Amino acid sequence: MAVPKKKTSHARRNQRRAHQAMGQPNLVACPNCGEPHRPHRVCPNCGFYKGRTAVAVEVTE
Repeated sequence: MAVPKKKTSHARRNQRRAHQAMGQPNLVACPNCGEPHRPHRVCPNCGFYKGRTAVAVEVTE
């Protein structure tokens, strides 16, 4: 079984993990209201999904 000869330092460990950061989510325009939302999900602004109203959304003013 492989055993490391030296302890990996915090800096070296963090440099290895540097490319694993989360990126920004992709956003698409809602065909109903035009607001940006995540793809393949119900629009949080109007509740529209796949050409129909999927969720009733209360209007806040």
